[in-house]
Amino acid sequence: MLQELLTAGLAAAAGVAVYSGVAARVVRQYERGLVFRLGRLRQGVRGPGFTMILPFVDRMRKVNMQIVTLPVPAQEGITRDNVTVRVDAVVYFKVVDPANAIIEVEDYRFAVSQMAQTSLRSIIGKSDLDDLLSNREQLNQGLELMIDSPAVGWGVQIDRVEIKDVSLPETMKRSMARQAEADRERRARVINADAELQASRKLAEAAAVMSEQPAALQLRLLQTVVAVAAEKNSTLVLPFPVELLRFLERAAPAPGGTEPPPLPLVTGPDPGPDPDPDPAEPETD
Repeated sequence: MLQELLTAGLAAAAGVAVYSGVAARVVRQYERGLVFRLGRLRQGVRGPGFTMILPFVDRMRKVNMQIVTLPVPAQEGITRDNVTVRVDAVVYFKVVDPANAIIEVEDYRFAVSQMAQTSLRSIIGKSDLDDLLSNREQLNQGLELMIDSPAVGWGVQIDRVEIKDVSLPETMKRSMARQAEADRERRARVINADAELQASRKLAEAAAVMSEQPAALQLRLLQTVVAVAAEKNSTLVLPFPVELLRFLERAAPAPGGTEPPPLPLVTGPDPGPDPDPDPAEPETD
């Protein structure tokens, strides 16, 4: 009798252990459990920890509540200013309603991926090339709103959308490089012209000051000679005063080989006019 009771107890314990092994479920901290009894969703979401279900009657579906990083494949499109580009992005989303994520949509990951690709193509067609290259923050916000609108009904919340890269054709890259080079050259010419204008004004002011003090020009000449001689060059360039050239030009002989007439040398008083010459004698036969 005792042996039969012991056998029955062992059998019951084994049955309970088997039942517990089949019915026991463990939900992780970042997961939520949905229990379907005979295909119908039971009320309430199973939280993290140990939980039990009815074997062969209930079926548990676990939903990940972590933020999912979903890369969007590169999409090729034509911008509003008729430029062909390839744009890829990344979407960060998470499940906020496990029941809707499982019931309302077949595969919420695939649905978000397709919606992201469609929205990215739409953003490319509505934007200019300059906006894609420089105004990405506003485009990211618009793309996030386009994806988040249908995703709310799926129990999914879009956390962030980022455009990663914009690929341009080689011809467009060369055109943009030439445009940037031309713009830089234009600015360099404007800066040089402005520098020449400022330098000319300063030189005019310096010339006005030196015209009042001729010795300042000579001092400046000597400073230039000292600066040139300090370079230890074999050739010394010495500026020649313009005033000396003008003096030599005035002292040069007149053209034609004739020298200018000498000045008269006066040593005494003026003798006055000569007397009239003798009258001519009459002719004789």
